[in-house]
Amino acid sequence: MNINNEKLLPIGGIDENKFDYKEVWYPLFFVEDLDKNRPNSFTLLEEKLVIWWDKFQEKWCVFADKCPHRLAPLSEGRINEDGVLECPYHGWTFSSDGNCQLIPQQVIGNNGEKSPRSCVKSYACQVKHGLLFAYAGNPDNAFLTPLPVIEPLAKNEDNWVILNTFRDIPYDALTLLENVLDSSHIPYTHHGSVGNRSNVSPVELEVISADKQGFKGVWEEGPRKGKLGTQYTTFIAPNLMWHDLTSKQFGRTMTVVYATPISKGKCRLFALFPFQFSSKIPQFFIKITPRWYSHINQNAILEDDQIFLHYQERFLAELGGSEKFAQAYYLPTKADLFVSELRKWVNKYSGELFPNQSFPDTPNHDVLLERYYSHTEKCASCRQALKTIKNIRWILIIITAILWSITPIITLYTNSLPSFVSIVSSSVSIINLLLYLYLGKLEKKFYEGQSIAPRNKYN
Repeated sequence: MNINNEKLLPIGGIDENKFDYKEVWYPLFFVEDLDKNRPNSFTLLEEKLVIWWDKFQEKWCVFADKCPHRLAPLSEGRINEDGVLECPYHGWTFSSDGNCQLIPQQVIGNNGEKSPRSCVKSYACQVKHGLLFAYAGNPDNAFLTPLPVIEPLAKNEDNWVILNTFRDIPYDALTLLENVLDSSHIPYTHHGSVGNRSNVSPVELEVISADKQGFKGVWEEGPRKGKLGTQYTTFIAPNLMWHDLTSKQFGRTMTVVYATPISKGKCRLFALFPFQFSSKIPQFFIKITPRWYSHINQNAILEDDQIFLHYQERFLAELGGSEKFAQAYYLPTKADLFVSELRKWVNKYSGELFPNQSFPDTPNHDVLLERYYSHTEKCASCRQALKTIKNIRWILIIITAILWSITPIITLYTNSLPSFVSIVSSSVSIINLLLYLYLGKLEKKFYEGQSIAPRNKYN
């Protein structure tokens, strides 16, 4: 939608001293992970939503996940033969604007569906960077409020090779952003995955500009002891940040993170890794890498710090929360400047998420690291890969069972080649067994995270 720039509203509302988390566009899903044939569910700022595809208008729709009749979740319903959303409880149906189309139980002549009370709350939504965004606040403000756009991508998105992933994370959106803004943790936390302790060096960060809309900063030397060039960092309040780095060796690379708040102590991370390589070789290999395989690797990297960040934010809350961060944290170096700037933003603009609420109880570590419900079941690529792997394992069992059954019969009636048949049968069975075991280990990665981080496997 084209709008006059003079009419644009600031992200987070018009109050100059307070940031309103409702007056913001939030990503809910990568569009490629949404199922057009059934309702999809998500929770944004503690409100349950249902997302569905209107095939006639060819657009995504986002509603509050409550039927106005008896409050049944519409996400448990279906998109019926007429292409409208149908409640699972009594069959009330709703069009893409949230208006009720049919109340099957009413007699002819009654017009209960025309009452405003029969409507479902509808959210403005739009697609950008392959993500479906919804506006959480006043719908009249939606298209007057800018999307949190990744500016370098928006200019020429087709010129980038982009990897992406997402995951529901067991800590707050602010904790996630604080962590990703802090590049100095990578050599230690991610040693053995994407970092190396030998690359640690002083990190001298500088803030270029800061206001209610976020801040921009720079690390002149950049990572790996300056070998990769200067790194620029942007934080767009309240849910987007990116690092931007251009090096002679690799070209231009970015690390982009959206953090969508779900509830106290839980958010959904969306990560994009755009590349403009100086060589076509890495570009080729990235393009042929299956998305599900990339997701397995990215999940492992996220798990490097998933446990201790879950505890860290609770420790901070016990010591007074963001308002007391300067007393709770000891920050003697400029490596923590972006962390300080984020916390200052939170304090200056009343940007604490879910204030006055307590964190839920901490589950055991296996639950904190589980992958199926936090990612796999919601990811179209990983769901299909998991299904395929399971099917292949069953086929391997069947083939091996058949070979074991028929080999004695074949050797009995093929006197001239009994040893050859046995060798072939045994070889195929062994290969099948090895492949079955390998796929079993791969299948497990769709369900469970790594219990020991790579950094703790090294001396």
